[in-house]
Amino acid sequence: MEIAVESHPDWCAEWEETARQAAAAALANLGGLEDAELSLLLTDDETVHTLNRTYRGVDKTTDVLSFSQREGDNGDPWDNLLGDVIISIEQARRQAEDYGHSMAREVGFLTVHGILHLLGWDHEVAEDEQRMMAKTEEILASVGLTRESS
Repeated sequence: MEIAVESHPDWCAEWEETARQAAAAALANLGGLEDAELSLLLTDDETVHTLNRTYRGVDKTTDVLSFSQREGDNGDPWDNLLGDVIISIEQARRQAEDYGHSMAREVGFLTVHGILHLLGWDHEVAEDEQRMMAKTEEILASVGLTRESS
């Protein structure tokens, strides 16, 4: 598996290894993704806000955006290329404080959450949300990012 992690601005870089570990755990857990390629961008609110407005028509920042290369009419036919996950480190920090857990836990959570979206998981209905949360917690536990360890 190939996981490319970038940080812009540079102060986001301290979370690269956490994101990489969470991504590797997610791909290993989900199976059949040994040859997968994934791009992670750790960035600021301004960048995420711009991307959210441009590509989703939502004029505000968010915590994580996922851009799949496997879906839609323009999806890449090469199944190994999953897509891009973009995380606002500023929003992650606020959420970690709000939820009372570590920043590492939040970065890991958002990474796994974004990857699940790339693979078609969603949380529009309660049953799907419960399934997605359970899978996320299972993956995070495998790398020691449980709520209790935060």
